Amino acid sequence: MVYLPPITVADALRSVQRGQLILPAIQREYVWKPSQVVSLFDSLMRGYPIGSFLSWKVEPDTASKFRFYGFLKDYNEFSARHNPVLDIPAGDAVTALLDGQQRLTSLNIGLRGTYAYKRARAWRNNPDNYPTRKLYLNVLREAEENEPGLRYDFRFLTDDQLATSDPEDARYWFPVTRVYDTDDLGDLWDLAGDAGLANDRSARNMLSQLWKAIHSTTGVHMYEETDQDVERVLDIFIRVNSAGTPLSYSDLLLSIATAQWKERDARSAIHGLIDALNSTGQGFNFNQDVVLKSGLVLGGITDIGFKVKNFTAENMVILDREWDGISDSLKLAAGLLSDFGLSGATLSAASVLIPIAYYVHRRGFTQSYRASVADAADRNALRAWTLRSLIVQGVWGSGLDSLLRDIRRAIDDHADNGFPVTEIERRMAARGKSLVVTPEQVEDILTSQYGKPRTFAVLATVFSHVNTRNIHHVDHVFPRALLTRSRLKQAGFDNNAIDDIQSKLDQLPNLQLLEGTVNISKSDTPPAPWASATHTTPDSYQAYLDRNCIPWLPEDVHQFDDFFDARRTALAERIVKLLGDGTAATEPSVPQSSPIASIDQELAETE
Repeated sequence: MVYLPPITVADALRSVQRGQLILPAIQREYVWKPSQVVSLFDSLMRGYPIGSFLSWKVEPDTASKFRFYGFLKDYNEFSARHNPVLDIPAGDAVTALLDGQQRLTSLNIGLRGTYAYKRARAWRNNPDNYPTRKLYLNVLREAEENEPGLRYDFRFLTDDQLATSDPEDARYWFPVTRVYDTDDLGDLWDLAGDAGLANDRSARNMLSQLWKAIHSTTGVHMYEETDQDVERVLDIFIRVNSAGTPLSYSDLLLSIATAQWKERDARSAIHGLIDALNSTGQGFNFNQDVVLKSGLVLGGITDIGFKVKNFTAENMVILDREWDGISDSLKLAAGLLSDFGLSGATLSAASVLIPIAYYVHRRGFTQSYRASVADAADRNALRAWTLRSLIVQGVWGSGLDSLLRDIRRAIDDHADNGFPVTEIERRMAARGKSLVVTPEQVEDILTSQYGKPRTFAVLATVFSHVNTRNIHHVDHVFPRALLTRSRLKQAGFDNNAIDDIQSKLDQLPNLQLLEGTVNISKSDTPPAPWASATHTTPDSYQAYLDRNCIPWLPEDVHQFDDFFDARRTALAERIVKLLGDGTAATEPSVPQSSPIASIDQELAETE
């Protein structure tokens, strides 16, 4: 390993632009948040070291055996998260970056490209919620006091944010890409003049400082490994990337799989599967950890822990050989979760995907299982167990590997004729993860809140008549719009009574599941008049009450408290009956781009 002469940030990025510095397939993908990018640029401006980098000089013979990727420039959390595959000409040597990818990609995005991340509190499956942002520096003044301790005010901003800001303030937000694109400091003054900053000494000094940090300061320190022994290089990669927090063990598994799989491109296969799972139904948020853990479980690998010592060549061969079947089973499992009415917004524990996938894998089921009449009872048993496991707190938390191994054994030993609920729950209980609820847990379930992921599972379990293959909304029995502070005050309630009602309105006793079209038609009508208009015969009306465990419906807000208490009692009885013995969405409003907020608020929304 040799130490190369230090270079400037601009020199490093030009190597990226020219394709002279690339990424080996063992590298994970880009994971830095905008707040981390901003912190890196703050360090750059302050003259702080940004860490050393490690590259690998790959000779042609070695390069021909591996896959390589290009650096990201325009990153989009929704649609552009994957690095482009490079086609290296035969006979060419390459230089691949082993350590420092996150930092160099961040510099590349900030100085040359864009970063599109999700608006706060917006749906993940809507591409419009990921506006394109460029990095800007406020050249008027240093950053206001802020929690991260940043000195300079770098922000990722949208065009709309600048357009809706005060014009006098907006002109002081200077695009960082222009500083990189300007090779001559004198040309930078021309650009500053075009922005109306020519006579502002503070702005010129700050721009000069950034320009020098990029074009003059030789702050990129690179070590180069020249050994062509892949095992040595892989060991170096693991050591330099596992010493801190940035690299997870699933990243290491992916890296090793990518280096050792022979039949397919592991990186493309795994990330492609994640994308496919997350596009199922209304969308999920499964990550690399869940998919790789599933691979270990479904592949029959004995030790399913994310430990480097377990990532042997033998295990990698198993995953490579079995990956098509594993992928099909995971896709079927995600489809079943969607059929159970779940999505990224309502699935409180992604790990529940794994035992479902193992069961269908063990039974050799295909997508036809989802609609097979002959398998309806089996699906119902699987659905009921899945939803109940999501209701009881802590089932999919600590001790996950041991739990998954026990469930796998139960399925291996008892699943020939159907999903072995009794045996699985016996083993879960032995692990301290019983699905039989205690009185304290019943009380906890009754306080489930509107908008929380677990609440859908509770409602879908309690109201098992619901066909969750149809889109259902979690709906307020007594509409929220009729229980606002102003409405309640107009109705004559004092402040204490208003606080009490508002603390109850989002709790389980005031919630039900309604199909989307029915929920929309319900609007803000009081419960009793709506139900009478919707269910026009006495039998139909009573059937609605019985199905939804509603003793009676209030006519107006003055009956809300009595209704809440009565339904709470009825729900408690049903929950105990269903879970006590163990047998048994309108998109939120999306804030549009707004004028630039405080630095702490802006950074908080990027986490």
